[in-house]
Amino acid sequence: MRVQAIIKKLCTTLVTALLVALLCFSVMFYSPGNPAEKLLRYKDPTGGLNQKTVEMYAEKLGTNGDFFEQFGDWLAGILKGDFGISFKTGLPVLHEFTARAGCTISLMLLSTLLALVVGLALGILSTLYHNKILDKIIRFFVVFNMSVPSFWMALLLLWIFSIQFHLLPSFGFNGFSSLILPVTVLGLSYSSTIIRMTKSCLMDNLSSAYVVTARAKGLSESSIMIRHVLINIALPIITLCGTNMTSLLGGSVIIENIYGLPGLGNYLIMAIMVKDFPVILGFVFIFALFIMLINFLVDLTYTLIDPRVRMAMNEK
Repeated sequence: MRVQAIIKKLCTTLVTALLVALLCFSVMFYSPGNPAEKLLRYKDPTGGLNQKTVEMYAEKLGTNGDFFEQFGDWLAGILKGDFGISFKTGLPVLHEFTARAGCTISLMLLSTLLALVVGLALGILSTLYHNKILDKIIRFFVVFNMSVPSFWMALLLLWIFSIQFHLLPSFGFNGFSSLILPVTVLGLSYSSTIIRMTKSCLMDNLSSAYVVTARAKGLSESSIMIRHVLINIALPIITLCGTNMTSLLGGSVIIENIYGLPGLGNYLIMAIMVKDFPVILGFVFIFALFIMLINFLVDLTYTLIDPRVRMAMNEK
């Protein structure tokens, strides 16, 4: 990818990030409910509140200014790398994020890896045994897996492996064993789309002219599959993996709460309950940056894998 294309992509990303920041702040600012009042009631549910107390606390939090004043202060902090102070904990939002990001990132990467391995393996097997017993079993698995909600599957696996057989931890984070069930749920949930995409692309490519030519030259089926066909289906699979990674961040919110993992999803739910502005805005903004980063890496990977994409980018 040429330097001009990279600079253009980065400029587009920055403009998009600013628009996302404005939209996020607008939604939070105009949503019903006073953050100062919610926090005071959260800290002291039985205590009486008066308007003066709420106003004083709002001034302390910095939520008593108008829209442009608050947005300007928040955006200035973002540009300096300061996402503000959590209303609930009193700690810097960025510190809270970095303390919890490791669990969520591990969950996302392992789930993506599992989805990719299962998706490619079952997709290839389904293609090789097309319309046979194994293919029908895999197709049933895909339909069943796409029909069952991930939270239901999470509760089912929790009941089987934690409550009934006591094989795995049921709640909290105690090392790698605590990630096995969440990773299994998310990985299998997103493997179905990879299975379908893999089989569809393989069926199209196996009937292509270059595969017929390779067979005529005497190449083995395994050699044709590994050295030619799988490389040609890499682009749609990479695109799908990038899409799945962004979806996993949203899916991890539910799964982390079910298994009690100390990740970003669990932290976001607690912040929403008390309308913790800095945390919610920081999460959404970082989420948007993460999506744009994934898209940028996917585009970059395209140029490394497919010479046609690289030539098109150079011509532009």
